[in-house]
Amino acid sequence: MMDIRPVSDLRNNYPEIEKAVQANGHVFLTKNGYGSMVVISIEEYSRLVNNVELALDEADKAAKSSSKRLSHSDVFSHLKKII
Repeated sequence: MMDIRPVSDLRNNYPEIEKAVQANGHVFLTKNGYGSMVVISIEEYSRLVNNVELALDEADKAAKSSSKRLSHSDVFSHLKKII
């Protein structure tokens, strides 16, 4: 379930926000009715960052073992086809 709260709750109801983040892993904050930011747990942040870092490490290894290079347009046209 999405937990959406006004950004003022971060200041006024921090313990509630903290409990919600611990329970759900994240809380969406709004400012003037529009999405402003997401508060996530350290565990969730680490999980997201670790996946990206692992993928970048794999890409570095692949780049070192091959002389083939792709242009920006080649990469993004391939990604657009997948999406």
